[in-house]
Order: sequence, then C-alpha cells, then structure tokens
Amino acid sequence: MHRTSPHPASSSATGRTADPAPAAGTVLLRGGFVYSPADPFATAMVVDGGTVAWVGSEGAADSFADGVDDVVQLDGALVTPAFTDAHVHTTATGLALTGLDLSGTASLAEALARTAAHAAARPGDRVLLGHGWDETRWPERRPPTRAELDEAAGGRPLYLTRTDVHSAAVSTALLDLVPGVAALAGHDPQAPLTQDAHHAVRRAAFAAVTPQQRDAAQRAALAHAAAQGIGALHECAGPDISSEDDLAALLALSGEGAAPRVFGYWAEAARTSADLDRIRDLGAIGAGGDLFVDGSLGSHTACLHAPYADAAHTGVSYLDAETIARHLTLCTEAGVQAGFHAIGDAAVGAVVDGARAAAARAGLSRVRALRHRVEHAELMTEETIAAFAELGLVASVQPAFDAAWGGADGMYAERLGAARAAALNPFAAMTRAGVPLVLGSDSPVTPLDPWGAVRAAAFHRTPEHRISARAAFNAHTRGGWRAVGRDDAGVLVPGAPADYAVWTTGDLVVQTPDERVANWSTDPRSGTPGLPDLTPGQPLPTALRTVVGGRTVHRGPNG
Repeated sequence: MHRTSPHPASSSATGRTADPAPAAGTVLLRGGFVYSPADPFATAMVVDGGTVAWVGSEGAADSFADGVDDVVQLDGALVTPAFTDAHVHTTATGLALTGLDLSGTASLAEALARTAAHAAARPGDRVLLGHGWDETRWPERRPPTRAELDEAAGGRPLYLTRTDVHSAAVSTALLDLVPGVAALAGHDPQAPLTQDAHHAVRRAAFAAVTPQQRDAAQRAALAHAAAQGIGALHECAGPDISSEDDLAALLALSGEGAAPRVFGYWAEAARTSADLDRIRDLGAIGAGGDLFVDGSLGSHTACLHAPYADAAHTGVSYLDAETIARHLTLCTEAGVQAGFHAIGDAAVGAVVDGARAAAARAGLSRVRALRHRVEHAELMTEETIAAFAELGLVASVQPAFDAAWGGADGMYAERLGAARAAALNPFAAMTRAGVPLVLGSDSPVTPLDPWGAVRAAAFHRTPEHRISARAAFNAHTRGGWRAVGRDDAGVLVPGAPADYAVWTTGDLVVQTPDERVANWSTDPRSGTPGLPDLTPGQPLPTALRTVVGGRTVHRGPNG
C-alpha cells in the first residue's frame, strides 16, 4: 500500500503519526477490495473530507484520479468500515497494557512472581495495580491468599482484579486504606472481595492513580484500539467502576481528534429527572453501560434462578425490578437511552420485567425508539429473547467470552453444569428473533480483538448458537453505531462518515450458511462482499491504517 498525489505540492503526509486536524481534501483509494453493500465488487473509494463520497469499480476510479488531492494505491488490501467496540473500560485497559497483566499466567506461582517483580520495579506507586488472574486456568485451582499477596507486594497496597473484574485479590495494606470494609457485603478475611467490599477497595485503588498515569493509560488504550482497526469505543463508566474525572478526561482526549471516537455511558440509576441532567452534564450519551443488575459467572455473582453447580447459592442481585422500571421510565420520558449489566437468567428476567413496566407507564413505542441496552445478556431463555425483540432491547454481547470460557470443559460448565452452560450466548436464536446485536470486548476482561470476536461468533463453541461471519461483522461495525442511535454510519456508502480501516489479509470468502454456519465460498456470483477467511487456525487480518472522520489515527509500517 502506498500513496501518490496528482498535486504533489498539496500532499506531504508521509509520516506515521495521526493527522492533527480534520481532513479537508479528497482521497481516492484504489486497487484493493472495498467492503460495501453499495457495490459487492467495489475496488475503489473516494473520501471527501470526513465523508465517503463514492464507492465503485477500478475502471470508474480513473475518472476521479485527476480531481482528488491524494491517491492511495491499496495494492490488493481490504477496506472495511472501522470496527466499533461496544463495551470497553478504557483506563483499566490502558493500565493493563502499561502495567501488570496477569491474563497469561499459567499458575498461581507465576502470578505471584510477576506481582513481586512489578512491585520491585514500581517503588513510587502509591497502590500497585494488576489485572487478569483466573484461578480456573491454574493447576493450583485457587486464588492467592492475603498472606501471599502481602509477601509479593512487600507489605504495600495491592489491587489485583480477576479476569472478569467482578472480584479482586487485595493486600492487607490496601484494606487498611478503606475504613469499615470488613462490614461490607462481599468481604472475606482471606478470599477475593466481591460486591460492595470490592467496589469500596476499587475506589480507593483508583483514587491513587495520578492524572498523569490516567492520561498515559488512556492514550495507550486508544492507540491500541486504533491499531486493531477500531474507530469507535463505547466507554462503560460509572461510580462503581471509574469516576467522573476519568470519563471527562477520556472524552476530552478523544475530542482532540487523533484517536478513535468515544461514546460515554454513565452507570447510575436515576431516581429523579435531575439525575439524568447530571449524567448529560458529564458528556455521557446514555444512563447505562455497567449499571449492575448482577455480577459475573466466574466470580459466582451472576444472578441465577437455580443455584450454581459448584456453589450453594444463586449469585447476587444489585437492582430489583422496580428500580429498573423507574430508571427506564425516567430515561424514556426524558429521551435518554438506558442500559443495564445483566448476565444470569434471573438478572435478565428482572430487566425484562422492568422494561415491561416502563412500557406500560411510558408507552411501548417510546421504549422501543430509544434502543435501551442490556450488556452481556448471556443466559437467555426463549421468553426473554422474545421479550428483547418485542421491547426493542439491544443486546451488547461479547463472543470472546464463549471462546475463553465456553465448551464442555470450560469455566462456564464448571459454574453451571454442562447443560445450562450450553445455553449461554445464544446468538443465532437472538438474531432469528430480531434482537439487535452489537459486539464488544469488555476490555480488559477480554482483549481488544474485533476480528477475533467475529470469529468467535461464527465458530461459537456451541454450534447451534453460531451466526454468519457477515452478521457478526455487521454487529461489530454498523451495529455499534445503531446502538447509539445512528443509522447512517458503520458502513461504506456515499454520505456515511469516513471511518474505515485498511487490512492486509488472505483470500476473501463468503460464508455459505448451513445448520452449523461454518462453510465458506469464494464464488463471486453470490453478489455478497467477501470477508477474510476466519476459520480457526487461519491468521487474522492486520490493520495497515485506521481512519476516523477522514483523519488517520493509526498507520502501520506498510500503511
């Protein structure tokens, strides 16, 4: 891929840094493959400033070549809409990228050794932060004890989130910074903290992050997202997750224009309309995201109708149906999108009950029009799937969860038993029912890896839950924009925002649906734009360039 210009004096953008200002000229990209419903055989595209102006064939591109400011020779590269990751915790992602990441540790011993090395290397940190441990992947099959953490941290405050971020292993010195924590729900003298105790120590831990550390973490996360071909993020913020200052800083950073777009959500239940005014003042586009109805399966805090297979309880409920209904009603009457975090079947059912009550009070059409969201929505039933479709609820799902923890031998089966675990993440049934799906990562829970998410949806560990790669791709691009109320973006057609990524990839194929949704075709007669072959074992595409609103926010070595 290389750049030429019919007007050499006007084109000097040859470096690898992002353009500092909105693009003002016109660019012709040609000699590749453009994924567009406007033309399944498109090889070229014209961008005028921040907007897609034309998509078409190589022959027709000749007529534009002399009238544009720049010509980008794609050399066979693929151009697609930039991905939208619909569920991200940006600062936490950046802290994991720049700090202690335990997601790849093979044992408890390795995790403790890495923690000790990190502590030695960061003598000035007020609180040591780390993320990603998962005891189900370790031969010891247990989390670290408090004594082990105290030793690894050298007696310093230490906060280590489990991979699902719904529990944390902490040191004694960190607990000492939170008066009264022992009386809070979820406290245990030795085991990881959950519920209110976890939220309290999380606030104390993140309060120790300096503005400089936060800025560095956010910049690292946004740059990493852009390098994955991601053009927009849905930041799921809230008082139990981050802080108002954190969200404000992130929105300001994104607004500088050399990074992916950020759409912010604030997870705080509204009790009056004034609460929604404050959420708007924060710059959030919705009152939702991780507004917790329950927790997670890995931490035994997802709320279930029947007990866990490996624990004698049904999890944790944070919000009742009346609170959910009040929040949804207030949001609907104010024209504000609402949303909730719900994983277990009891939690999802509570959201449905609350949404039905809100529809009775405010009107079904008004509820549907706002596209209220449910994050995760993992343990669904036929009844809740039908209700999502009826109420227009958007399911914000994470296929990488199934890739990481699904299957007969995975963590989900351990927590729920094989039969109940096989019902998780029923993407095919949701799609057939007309439930809008939008894909994300919940990073840092799972990595920013959009092609990996599309692959995970197309090759779900439970075959009957698979959807086509095309459906998954659309949910990870156009779906992300529709979830924020924009039907004109996330697709490369004239008039759409020029948010796109250029990829190096292998052969392009069209998936041929069957009962397993796992066959592929390269026959051009299908008239369907091709996508990379995402069969497990095949290399995933690499982003050469990511462009947002006509501005380059990532340029790889050959981009």
